[in-house]
Amino acid sequence: MKNTDAYFDPYEEHGMLKEGQFRNLSGCAVAGVIDRSGGVMSGEGMIEAISVMHDRSNGLGGGFAGYGIYPHYKEFYAFHLFYDGKDAQSETEAFIGRHFEIVYSSEIQTRKLPAVTDEPLIFRYFLAPLPQKLARSHLDEREYVARCVNRVNAQIEGAHVFSSGKNMGIFKGVGYPEDIGRFYRLEEYAGYAWTCHGRYPTNTPGWWGGAHPFGLLDFSVVHNGEISSYDANRRYIEMFGYQCTLHTDTEVITYIVDYLIRRRGLTLEETAHVVAASFWSTIAEKEESTRRQETLLRRMFPSLLVTGPFSIILGYTGGLMALGDRLKLRSTVCAEKGDIAYIASEESAIRKISPDLDKVFSPAGGEPVIYELYDREAVQ
Repeated sequence: MKNTDAYFDPYEEHGMLKEGQFRNLSGCAVAGVIDRSGGVMSGEGMIEAISVMHDRSNGLGGGFAGYGIYPHYKEFYAFHLFYDGKDAQSETEAFIGRHFEIVYSSEIQTRKLPAVTDEPLIFRYFLAPLPQKLARSHLDEREYVARCVNRVNAQIEGAHVFSSGKNMGIFKGVGYPEDIGRFYRLEEYAGYAWTCHGRYPTNTPGWWGGAHPFGLLDFSVVHNGEISSYDANRRYIEMFGYQCTLHTDTEVITYIVDYLIRRRGLTLEETAHVVAASFWSTIAEKEESTRRQETLLRRMFPSLLVTGPFSIILGYTGGLMALGDRLKLRSTVCAEKGDIAYIASEESAIRKISPDLDKVFSPAGGEPVIYELYDREAVQ
């Protein structure tokens, strides 16, 4: 009997197939690009790149993050929200109004596509914390904003803040990533950096909030892999006020990054050596100063070691970081052409938008590759 399920059984009609005769659709797709000179690019290039890796996702999630896309509102926090209905929107807007000045708000413009259905209400707000509220909170501004995001996501049913940084925005949903990009009309946006993701969920259902990227403030994470340390990581990070309401490993990685960099003051390289820490035997063979530093990081943050196969791209104001697990169980390719740097799951995705490259390489497991603007102060 012919298989009509959504998940194709490669053995049903042809018997046991060998390697090379069937493509195992088990890996998500990630990609990123940054113009280190600060030049801007539309989202069209990332749509083209991710479309090459169409078979790495299954239509249950796609998304993009763009940096530098809101220059006229760059001083304000840009909140992107999903609402299940008007009641959730009214409750959330009342909460926002009690904690922020709403500089501008609107529905995010989209285009109707047959491939993208059942979309929620999608709105955007440019916000500034109310000075009196901020002063009474005794928090710094970014912590104040982060707590407001967590409160909406944990306490207001039917509302979800999925983007909350300055001069950046996340756009995601249920569908193939190239369709999601066109749904959000990303060819009409211009930014100095973009990341994107095609999802193939293995443990969670496909829904709009569960698509990648995951974000908090200006951090965004796209991820290909399977985090076996999820419960240990989640239990630890929730001790510091984070609430993992989405029950997915990528959400936890996003909070780990925020905790280590923003709250503990670690550098990107130090964060990488916590998340993808080397084996003790490997650390023992390193030069003394490096050995002492990595030993200290492993002992300080043992519960934030992320185990299992993964490849992530971290976006932040002024840069991108690629990082893979220490055993290199998920592919990552980096490339450069002049001022522009690329990261992707497959080299073919990069060559789709930049065929003639100056440099192509695959990073070592557990070693971060960091690309930043030459003048980061220009976007602070």
